[in-house]
Parts: sequence; C-alpha cells; structure tokens
Amino acid sequence: MWTKQRRKTRRGRLILPFLSALFFSYFGFHAYHGEYGLYSTIKLQEQTKLLQAQLEAVTASRTELERQVQLMHDGTIEKDMLDEQARKALNMSRPDEVTIMRGSGDLAIN
Repeated sequence: MWTKQRRKTRRGRLILPFLSALFFSYFGFHAYHGEYGLYSTIKLQEQTKLLQAQLEAVTASRTELERQVQLMHDGTIEKDMLDEQARKALNMSRPDEVTIMRGSGDLAIN
C-alpha cells in the first residue's frame, strides 16, 4: 500500500498557535472586563465604600433621632427641647431673637 506524504505548509503550522492565541485572548479579556473580572471587582469595592459611608450617615441620623425620642419618652420633656420643636414646627420666633438652624447651616435672623 502506498501512502502519500505531504509536506506541511506554512499555513498549517500557524493554525494551532493562532487558535491558542485567540483562545487565551478571549478568556483573558473576559477575566479583566467580565462580570466577575478584575475591573468589576474594583468597581464593586468602590461601591461598597460609598454605601458604607451612606450607612454610617444614616446610622448617625438614627442615633440622633433615638436620642430625641428618648428625651420625650421618659415622661419629662425638657423645656428647651419643647421650645425648639414648637418654634421649628410653627416657624415663629420673637422679633428680638436670633435663630440659628442646625443641620442646614443657614442663619436666619427674625
């Protein structure tokens, strides 16, 4: 039986390295830019820091509100707090008073 021996062409020798490079570049790209890639991990860490800062701000606000509720809840409302809450709710003050609103940083002179 006769066998035909063929000499490998240049194209034939480059097919496997080309397919390997294509394979590795595809998975390398998705390892960096994919949903769980390195870039996404960095973005998630930044978002985690932002949300952590928001959580701390909300926790501080809640602590302040709980303190105010506790002052009103124990049966004896402090006169200063009652006066402050009434003025804030009614938006009124006497003509000879200077009102400084905390929180917003505004200065209102009535």
